Amino acid sequence: MAALSTLILLLCAAKDVMPSGPHWKPTWPSYRVPVILPQSTLNLDKPQFDAEARLEVVSPCGPACHKSSPLPTYEEVKNYLSYETLYANGSLTETEVGIYILSSGGEGSRGRSRTKRQIYGYDSRFSIFGKDFLLNYPFSTSVKLSTGCTGTLVAEKHVLTAAHCIHDGKSYVKGAQKLRVGFLKPKQKDGGKGSNTTNSAMPEKMKFQWIRVKRTHVPKGWIKGNANDIGMDYDYALLELKKPHKRKFMKIGVSPPARHLPGGRIHFSGYDNDRPGNLVYRFCDVKDETYDLLYQQCDAQPGASGSGVYVRMWKRQNHKWERKIIGIFSGHQWVDMNGTPQDFNVAVRITPLKYAQICYWIKGNYLDCREG
Repeated sequence: MAALSTLILLLCAAKDVMPSGPHWKPTWPSYRVPVILPQSTLNLDKPQFDAEARLEVVSPCGPACHKSSPLPTYEEVKNYLSYETLYANGSLTETEVGIYILSSGGEGSRGRSRTKRQIYGYDSRFSIFGKDFLLNYPFSTSVKLSTGCTGTLVAEKHVLTAAHCIHDGKSYVKGAQKLRVGFLKPKQKDGGKGSNTTNSAMPEKMKFQWIRVKRTHVPKGWIKGNANDIGMDYDYALLELKKPHKRKFMKIGVSPPARHLPGGRIHFSGYDNDRPGNLVYRFCDVKDETYDLLYQQCDAQPGASGSGVYVRMWKRQNHKWERKIIGIFSGHQWVDMNGTPQDFNVAVRITPLKYAQICYWIKGNYLDCREG
C-alpha cells in the first residue's frame, strides 16, 4: 500500500522527453492519466448558504511546508477527490470515487522560496479594451462569477474556477445557490444600427450577459481540508451552465513542470476588483512549485481568483500551437512563517489526478479523458 500511495501522487510522467537546442519548440508532453470513477452517491441536507465569499485564502502552509509534508495514503487521496455536487434547486449530493492506476512515473519539483507582495513593484497588468480583443480568443474565455470571482470556459457548458468562490471550506457562500456567470458583450447603442459610429479612440462600452449555473462540483479535499495544510491544493470547482454559451473555450491540460513552460511563464486574465468592469491580463515567471501548486509573482488583486492559468505550446499530434489551462489562480496567500507573515500569489496545478476528475465532470466518460 505504501508503494501504491506514492504512485497516486507521483504517477503519469510525460512519455515524451523534452528536447533542447536552437530549433526546439516548447511541446505539450503526452500524459497517460489515471481513471477516476464514481462509486456511490449520497443525498445530503440542503446547505444554508450562509458563508461570506472570501476572495483571499489563508493557509498555514507555504512552499517549504508543502514539500516536506508526507504523501497522503491511497484512501486519503480517494477522499480528497470525492466531491459534492450542488444543484440549482438547492439539493446537495456527495459522490465517493474510485481511482484506477493504469500508468506510473514521477516528476520532481524544484525549490526556491520568495517573499513578495501582491503587486510586485511596477504594476505589469494590462486592461483589455475593445470588442475586437474582449470578444476574441483567448480573452473571450474569461467570465465573471456573481460571487465576485473569475472563471474560464473549458467546454460548451462548463466553467472552471476556484472552490473558495463557491465554498469557504465549511459552508457554501451566499449566492452560491443562484450562482450566475457573466459574459462581456457590447452595449446596444441608442438609435439602432444607423448610429453605430464611434470615435475609434474611445473604447466601446461593454456589459455582462448572465447565464444561470445548473450544478457545481467541489472536491472534498477543499471542503475537508481548508482548515489544514492540504486545503489549498484542492481549491478548484467546475460549474455547469443551464445552456451552452456558444463561445470558443480553452481545453484543460496536465500542468508540465515549470522548467518546461515556455520561458518559464504563465498567463491569465481576470476581473480584478481594483479595475471594475475591466478584464485584466498578465503574464509572469513561475518562481517555485510543489506537486500541486505554482508560486509566482503575477500582479493580481481580489476578483482575479478562479482565473484559468494557461500556456501556449506545440501540439505535436495536431501539428499546431495550442493554449491549454494548466492551473487555477487561487489568489493571494498569507502564510505565517514562524510568526512572520509572508505572502504569495498561488495557482493550483492541474495534476494527472485532477485532470482525470475535471475531465470526467465535463464529459461523463473516462474513455474521453485518457490523454492529458
